[in-house]
Amino acid sequence: MADGENTLREFLTSRRAALHPGRTGLPVPHGPRRVPGLRREEVAALAGVSAAYYTKLEQGRIGRISDEVLSAVEKALQLDELERLHFRALVRNAGHRPAPVKDVTARARPELVAMIEALDPVPALIHGPRLDVLAVNRTAKLLIDDFDALPVRDRNLARWTFLNPRARTVYAAWETVAPQVAAVLRHLTVDRPADPVLHQLVGEIALASPEFVRYWAEYRLYAHSHGTKRFFNETVGELALHYEMLTLPGDTGQRAVVFTAERGSPAEEKLRLLAAWNEPSPSPADRRA
Repeated sequence: MADGENTLREFLTSRRAALHPGRTGLPVPHGPRRVPGLRREEVAALAGVSAAYYTKLEQGRIGRISDEVLSAVEKALQLDELERLHFRALVRNAGHRPAPVKDVTARARPELVAMIEALDPVPALIHGPRLDVLAVNRTAKLLIDDFDALPVRDRNLARWTFLNPRARTVYAAWETVAPQVAAVLRHLTVDRPADPVLHQLVGEIALASPEFVRYWAEYRLYAHSHGTKRFFNETVGELALHYEMLTLPGDTGQRAVVFTAERGSPAEEKLRLLAAWNEPSPSPADRRA
């Protein structure tokens, strides 16, 4: 993992490279350019600062920076809201030694586990601040994977997405989901710059997955909130489900993810069939009752 200064440089360099001069109002250059996108001096001109000052900023060698300068750089690089939050966190981290994050194993409260179990047959799971799966209900196990049956270190959505072959079957659009997962990890690292467990996770996935390395180098950012995912299940085939990411304020870094099907859709019928097809057999006591 890179330190704060290197990460700030990676981020700003990636955003410069992605921005064509024609999108900024600058004269469109003729002929080949040495670097893709904008040069440092062009960003500096757009932000109204000297090229030397911007170079120091990109290298993380600037102390306290005014909000006006930060806003000008954000505008020059046309950063979106998530990128602006990320940029400001990187600036805060640069040149400072962040307090180490304690390696505390996160656990879902029994009440939260009971909540997602009560939602069944609606698939739901709870994950921690490093995307560790802390709880998963029965239908989510059928739809995605039985994380409870996996070794503890493998109960992680990022590790599972890139290193478990089942993920490429379950995610009908793995090539879309995988870059998003890498981008989520990218954003997480700025909030937890001194988290050795998170850094180790990123390193282990990078060693085993060339695709992850490529996505990481692209420096995308993503924050799950809500959307649609396409799943494939051997029992019912392909189905598209909406997901909602619910932040749990009393449980730092933990979130519940709930998957639902559109009313009256084929996905709703498939989800109902999946739950019924795999309904546990009643016990003798239940049959007698």
